[in-house]
Amino acid sequence: MNPARCWVALVHHPVYDKHKKIVATALTNLDLHDIARSTRTYGCAGFLIVHPVAAQRELAQRIAEHWLTEGAEKNDFRRQAIERIHVLPSLEDARLLIERTAGRPLVVATAARKAPGTLGYDELRHEGPLLLVLGTGWGLTDELMAGCDARLAPIQAASDYNHLSVRSACAIILDRLYGDHPNYASS
Repeated sequence: MNPARCWVALVHHPVYDKHKKIVATALTNLDLHDIARSTRTYGCAGFLIVHPVAAQRELAQRIAEHWLTEGAEKNDFRRQAIERIHVLPSLEDARLLIERTAGRPLVVATAARKAPGTLGYDELRHEGPLLLVLGTGWGLTDELMAGCDARLAPIQAASDYNHLSVRSACAIILDRLYGDHPNYASS
């Protein structure tokens, strides 16, 4: 599998809140920095921040611009991660961006909730292009997930607690897909 043909999208709407109401969540500086760093570490093509609210997209752009200009002088490693960010208003815009540059992507939703018919990591290994879709809040809506090509099996651990931050989940997913651990390395 080629990580250079994988994009990660962080979707802020439509997602659920803890009462299962559909909401738009606020951008967080930690998600922007940490997911950008994970996608850079694993050699992914890009990190797509998806937010329908113009003010939130502008905030993401301002944060990114800082680390691409004056912040780069203080921390060039951060710049190398941030330069892969694209800020877009919708998941469809993210899909079209990838399609224009690399061909039609396989769009794969992620969730902590179990569901029938999910793909395992071994099944997901292909040449791409691949668009991994992560949700904020309490996860992607059922409707958004139904519109994706596939759904990745949730991360499972040896506990009944399954409530990782999206940035931690992203790092684990990328490691399982592209890490050098013998169980995850592609043949």
